[in-house]
Amino acid sequence: MAFSLKPINPHKDMDNIKKDFAARLLQVNAIKLQPNDPFTWASGWKSPFYCDNRRTLSFPQLRSFIKLELTHAVLEHFPQADAVAGVATGAIAQGALVADALQLPFVYVRSKPKDHGLENLIEGDLKAGQKVVVIEDLISTGGSSLKAVEAIRKAGCEVVGMVAAYTYGFSVAEEAFKAADVKLVTLTDYEHVVQKAVETGYIAKEDVVLLNEWRLNPAEWDPKK
Repeated sequence: MAFSLKPINPHKDMDNIKKDFAARLLQVNAIKLQPNDPFTWASGWKSPFYCDNRRTLSFPQLRSFIKLELTHAVLEHFPQADAVAGVATGAIAQGALVADALQLPFVYVRSKPKDHGLENLIEGDLKAGQKVVVIEDLISTGGSSLKAVEAIRKAGCEVVGMVAAYTYGFSVAEEAFKAADVKLVTLTDYEHVVQKAVETGYIAKEDVVLLNEWRLNPAEWDPKK
């Protein structure tokens, strides 16, 4: 194995990891910031910000970095985990990489049961009583992530926590995770990405005001207003 499975020094500055990862995501265009040409999310929200962590899988060094940091986060925060679950579809690959590094069983949770065959919602061999850490690629509202948690709990397992590559840090998500009693650890977040984007000239300083306005009320944000 190419890296130690011992946890990172617990006193290591997590802020540096978040800055480093934010810079790497920007370098491979896994994060796109377009304040003047917003995206439309599946939810219908208009957004000047788009994160596509699937893109990171195409870059071996970055893929290894994410595996390393997700694995260390599990070891540091959720060492009691004896199974790993990825949330479909974005976190299936990342979850499998982490499970392989930790040599733990892996399953993934669908957004809805298959409409044929065994009609599984959870794919893999998950046994009641297992302590499961959930791997997610990104957190927006938290809805799909917490549906996966609910499915795992209904299967008779304990969810010890969740580790995600990125979070937008929306208040609705923070409240949802608190209500569901799920501890969330992330490798980077909105603040660090925007900070790095300004430092590198990816966006202009004046764009930050618009981005922050969007983040405060993403469901109703309209760039034309």
